[in-house]
Amino acid sequence: MSCILSIETSTNVCSVAMSENGACIFNLEDHVGPNHNEKLGSFVDEALSFAESHAIPLDAVAVSSGPGSYTGLRIGTSMAKGVCYGRGVSLIAVPTLELLCVPVLLRELVREEDALLCPMIDARRMEVYAQLFDRSLKEVRGIHADVVDHDTYREWLDAHPVYFFGNGAAKCMETIDHPNAHLIEGIEPLAKNMFPLAERRIAEGKTEDVAYFVPLYLKDFVAKMPKKLL
Repeated sequence: MSCILSIETSTNVCSVAMSENGACIFNLEDHVGPNHNEKLGSFVDEALSFAESHAIPLDAVAVSSGPGSYTGLRIGTSMAKGVCYGRGVSLIAVPTLELLCVPVLLRELVREEDALLCPMIDARRMEVYAQLFDRSLKEVRGIHADVVDHDTYREWLDAHPVYFFGNGAAKCMETIDHPNAHLIEGIEPLAKNMFPLAERRIAEGKTEDVAYFVPLYLKDFVAKMPKKLL
C-alpha cells in the first residue's frame, strides 16, 4: 500500500502524477514546452494539495532518472529532492528509456514473442540515447549515445523484429532501413506511466540517497551563447 508522487521532465513534456496502491489518482501534463521552470512547481503543488485534501499520506517520490535533457533532468531531480526532504519520504529513480517501454507493453503494441524494444531519446542531429529490451523488460543492450547509421542496430535487426519509439526514433527510420525495423509513433515519457516501475523498485528496496543522487546525463552540459549576443 503506497502513495507515490511521480515527476517526469526528461524531454520537452512536463508531467506530474500521483498514484495510490498502483492506480493513478492525479495527472497533469504540459506538451507545449519545454516549460519545466514555469509548470513543474505548480503541478507538484496541485498534486500534493490533492493528496492532502483526500487525507492520503505521501510515501515516496519517483523521478525520471535519465538519460534526456540535461536541464530538464536537473529541474525534475531538484524538485523531487525538495519534496523528499520536506516530507521525509523515499526517492525512487525510474530510468527514462525503461519508462518509455511501459505504454508500448501495456497497450500490447508488440506481439511477436522474440521482438525487441528500442526506446530512443533525441540527442540532436543523428544521435540518440537508446537501449534494447526484450518483451519482459530484460535489458538486451545497455544505454548508449548512438550516432545512428545503417549498421547501428543490424546485429539485432538481422535476428529479431525491433520496435523503435520515443522522440528520437522517427528521424532514424530512413537511415536504419531494415525490413525488421518498425516505428511506433506517439510514445512519450510520462509521469502517469511511472507507477509500475516505481512500485517494483519499492518492493525490491531500491531507493536512492536523497543527498547524493544524480540523474544519468550521459553527456556533459555545454552552455551556448545566445545567437543575439554573438
